[in-house]
Amino acid sequence: PRTITPNGTGVQPSAGPGFPLSGEELRDLVRRALEEDGAFDDVTTLATVLSDRTARGRLVAREAGVVAGVPLAVEAFRQLDPKVTIRVDAEDGARVVPGTTVLFLSGHARGLLSAERVALNFLQRLSGIASYTRRFVDAVAGTRAQIFDTRKTTPGWRKLERFAVRAGGGVNHRFDLASAVLVKDNHLASLDGDVRLAVRRARELAPPGTPVQIECDSRAQVEAALDAGADMVLLDNMEPALLAECVALARGRAITEASGGGTLHT
Repeated sequence: PRTITPNGTGVQPSAGPGFPLSGEELRDLVRRALEEDGAFDDVTTLATVLSDRTARGRLVAREAGVVAGVPLAVEAFRQLDPKVTIRVDAEDGARVVPGTTVLFLSGHARGLLSAERVALNFLQRLSGIASYTRRFVDAVAGTRAQIFDTRKTTPGWRKLERFAVRAGGGVNHRFDLASAVLVKDNHLASLDGDVRLAVRRARELAPPGTPVQIECDSRAQVEAALDAGADMVLLDNMEPALLAECVALARGRAITEASGGGTLHT
């Protein structure tokens, strides 16, 4: 455990390894979340809790999973009570079981109550992503497969949600549209389905060294993509038997990814 003390001594809540926000970004995001929730004008707490009342509390895991988002929760409590003392018992990436204490808090009762929901919103959302990712990572343990995320993130939360994937043992795919070429079915539709042309144009027009990946939903498309020299082939919504066939076809020629229809069972 580490303890964050009110006078600035001890370990600070800013980023552990890989946390995606700078100190300024962290403070700004949390402040906007608190303002959105009206936490600085919490009329219920102001009306019912004495101004000099102190309190202690714990944030406890109710389910087994993986923790993510601790710095955000810590910052929420610190902004409502700069003198709060926080003991961190479970860091980002830690596995927890029901009943595990994540944070132990001691401070101003009003501050703890008004910050509680924002702190939990950050922790629950990100820990949920980390926990779900870990289930898939565990499912492929012992193989050479890796679990990747996608760009289907909550707008404005991409850095955080992709950090949560890493906390759960997953790997980040391309961060945005500018990071790599991924030719999808709608791109192919604009080229009358010509896979070879799509790969060739990507090679010609993308910055040198940019990986070229193409989405395929049939063996014929996979063969065309491999012949055209694609670096990666995304096997889209394929049944497991066809998926295995295409992986074997591409072995040694391109990296393969499976996307769509993936469950713990399949």
